[in-house]
Amino acid sequence: MVGQPRSVALVAIDWGTTTARAYWLDQGGGIVGERSAALGVQKIEGGRFREALATLVGGDIPAGTPFIACGMIGSRQGWLEAPYLACPTDFVAMAGALAHLPDVPLAIVPGLICRDADGVPDVMRGEETQVFGALDNTASRQLVVLPGTHSKWVLVDRGGIETFSTFMTGELYAVLREHSILGRLAATGADAAAFDRGTRASLRDGAGLSHDVFSARTLALTAELAPEGVADYLSGLLLGAEVAAGRRWIEGHSAQDLSVTLIGDSMLCNRYQRALAAADISAAGGPSDAAALGLWRIAVHAGIVR
Repeated sequence: MVGQPRSVALVAIDWGTTTARAYWLDQGGGIVGERSAALGVQKIEGGRFREALATLVGGDIPAGTPFIACGMIGSRQGWLEAPYLACPTDFVAMAGALAHLPDVPLAIVPGLICRDADGVPDVMRGEETQVFGALDNTASRQLVVLPGTHSKWVLVDRGGIETFSTFMTGELYAVLREHSILGRLAATGADAAAFDRGTRASLRDGAGLSHDVFSARTLALTAELAPEGVADYLSGLLLGAEVAAGRRWIEGHSAQDLSVTLIGDSMLCNRYQRALAAADISAAGGPSDAAALGLWRIAVHAGIVR
């Protein structure tokens, strides 16, 4: 844990699939302590969430301190399901849709659902809180991208989230690396030029991802791509395909002139920034503590803290 909790007004928890991170927040919403543990929803057996919470926060929390959590803890596999809230939504709607445990002072943030032009649903759970933490009240409209296993492109305004789109880029990369012939060709190493080459291949007009992915094999077989560059080339192909699809998505929402705010792991965000730049889309990093700030803002709107 960083620091020793003092004057704690709220305990905010980003409770995901594999990991839970707790933040101790003071009366001004400042982080005065934090702790992370491998206590994600998938790691908890027999519904022992109360025990997991006690392990996560220990005995450092004064009696009567409220808790708020976001992420997979509110899924059907979590402690208490917080049903998806339809977009567009804002702080007021989010605060009003919190799910409350009957015997623990814990409020759980709902996930969000939206539908595309064909009525196909898309969902998020956890990322919405990071977006609410990153909202810039001075901007009328913003575009937030959250890289990860299931990358999210989110269109927001100063009042909340308009809509979003999900890309399974991270999961596809893991599957191809671990369960396809491409992984056998890849050697440990880093190759920025191979990444850029893959990105350009996916961004070019008429490119087809399933065709381009096979080129990671053929280029390696013909010694035109070093084994150390296969993984980065494949990463570039997948990110380029996501950026190309994301660009079409934002054009469909008349948001092509917006710069991107990136939220997530710094190394992954740097990779996305590089791919976005290849598509002439400017991007900058958002706050590193977006989840904690988002939980604080939602708690304030819900009257949990003042």
